[in-house]
Amino acid sequence: MDEETKSLKGAALEEASRNQTAKKAARILLESSSGFVVPSASQKLLLLIELAKLNVVIYGKAFDILKLSEHVDLDDPVAISRNIEKITFCEIKSSSRNLPDDFKGYFFALTGAELLVAQNLKQRFKFILVNIKSGAHVELSLQELLGRARGIYPTWSIMF
Repeated sequence: MDEETKSLKGAALEEASRNQTAKKAARILLESSSGFVVPSASQKLLLLIELAKLNVVIYGKAFDILKLSEHVDLDDPVAISRNIEKITFCEIKSSSRNLPDDFKGYFFALTGAELLVAQNLKQRFKFILVNIKSGAHVELSLQELLGRARGIYPTWSIMF
């Protein structure tokens, strides 16, 4: 097996592991009865369309889960439009490491798309840090996240 194939297999395994951690984190949030909802692909599309009508452009892959302050029919564009302020878009950052409940020492990547979406949506966007071992989670706005950061290390990830 050549080095490129080994590298691709390693990246695929790492991504699969990350996806499993993210799925467990979403399950923890859904079970918390805190108003979290995982939108279907068609619901995500409707949300993106309704936001675009409000001149708010976001990237659909820059959020994983929604938090609703009260029920909103996510299959109805009119309901979405009328209740957009009741919808918080959330990006899950999950870990299976032993971390304190305040996540001190947690190191994770923040994509350019996530940053732009957080800037565009302001208080309607939250980062949800989830520890899948303890079930602890913390909700942070972009400002809160950056305010707690002890270091920021810009990077570009490139794949050939």
